[in-house]
Amino acid sequence: MKPVRWIGAPARGGLALPDAQPAATTLYAPRGVFLNDDVLIAADTGNHRVLIWHGLPGEDHASADVVLGQADFSREGPAAGGRGPANGLNLPTGVAVIEGRLFGCDAWHHRILIWNTVPQRSDQPPDAVLGQPDFNEVRENSGGEATALSFYWPFGLAYIGGWFWVADTGNRRVLGWRGVPEPGRAPDVLLGQDTPGDRSENRNGAVSGSSFRWPHALAGDAEVLYIADAGNHRVLGWAPRPEADRPADLALGQAAFTASDELPHRPQGPQRLRFPYAVVLEGETLAVADTANNRVLFWRSRPKRGTFLPADQVIGQPDFDKSGENGWKAVTAETLCWPYGLHVHKGLLAIADSGNNRVMIWRTSDDVP
Repeated sequence: MKPVRWIGAPARGGLALPDAQPAATTLYAPRGVFLNDDVLIAADTGNHRVLIWHGLPGEDHASADVVLGQADFSREGPAAGGRGPANGLNLPTGVAVIEGRLFGCDAWHHRILIWNTVPQRSDQPPDAVLGQPDFNEVRENSGGEATALSFYWPFGLAYIGGWFWVADTGNRRVLGWRGVPEPGRAPDVLLGQDTPGDRSENRNGAVSGSSFRWPHALAGDAEVLYIADAGNHRVLGWAPRPEADRPADLALGQAAFTASDELPHRPQGPQRLRFPYAVVLEGETLAVADTANNRVLFWRSRPKRGTFLPADQVIGQPDFDKSGENGWKAVTAETLCWPYGLHVHKGLLAIADSGNNRVMIWRTSDDVP
C-alpha cells in the first residue's frame, strides 16, 4: 500500500496549520470523505463546508470544483458565516452519494441534508432534510426530547445492502431504515437504546454488547454490519446484520464486550483501539481508523465473531507499537495525525487526515493503477 494523492495544503516541515482564509485548495480538520468513479467529496469540518472534486484529482493539492455551505471558497464560519442555517453548515462530518443523491451529516445542526443530484455549482441549497422539521430548525432533537425522527450530533451515515444507517452519536444510538428514507419516515431498527426517547450512555448502565457511548461510523454489506463505537474504544460487529436490537457478535479493540479500556501513552499492539472514528469494508478487508493512535488498521479476513482479534496490517505508523502523531516526526505522505474519516472504492482508500488538514488517497493493492 502507498499514498498516491495529497489533497489539501502541503505541509512545510511540521503540521500543516490551516490558512487564515480558506481557499479551494485548503482543508481545516476534515472529518468525512467519499470517493467513487465520478467525485471526491470532503467534509471540510473546521471550515463548515463540503468540497467536491468532479473526478479523482489528477495532481496533488488540486482545487475543488464546488463548495457547499458557504457563498464561495474564501468564506468560513458556521451557518454560512452568519447568513443562516437554511443554506449553511455547522461542523459537517459524514458524506455519501446514494442512488445519485448527496447526503451530508450537518452534525451540529443535528440533521442530515440531501441534494437530489450531486451539485455542479457552488452554494447550491439542499432539497430535503432529515432529523429536523424544516431547514431553519437546528436545535438538538428539535429543541425537545429525543424521538424516532430527531437527531443529536449525527456524525455518520452509510447505505449498506439496501439499508440506510445513521450513527446518531449524541443520542448514543444507531438508526436503520429499509431503503433510503424520506423526511418524516420513522426508522425500522433502533440499536443501542430501549426506546426512541432514551439517550443515556451505554443504556444508563455498564458497557455491553448492545450499548454505545459514541457511535460514529458504519460499514458492512449484506452479511455483516460494523459500527465504530469511538467512546468505548471499540468496533462492534453483527453477523448476520441486525434487523432488530440485539447484542453484537464481535468487539474489536477490547478483550470483552463489557470492557471499554483505554491505554494511552504505551504500546498499543495490533489489538487495541483508541477512539476509532471510522470503519470501511471492501471485499474481505476491514479497515479501521484508530484515530487517537494516528493509524489505520486492516483485518484481511473480515472478522465476524469474538473479541480482541489482532489486525494484520497498519499504515500511518512504522509498526503496531508506535502511536505518535506523524510518528513524532515531520509530516510526510505516509504519516497520519488523527484520521477521522475513511472511504474505499475499487482499491483506493480515502483518508480524512484531520490533524494534518488534508485528505490522502492510498492505493491498497498492486492491482490498482
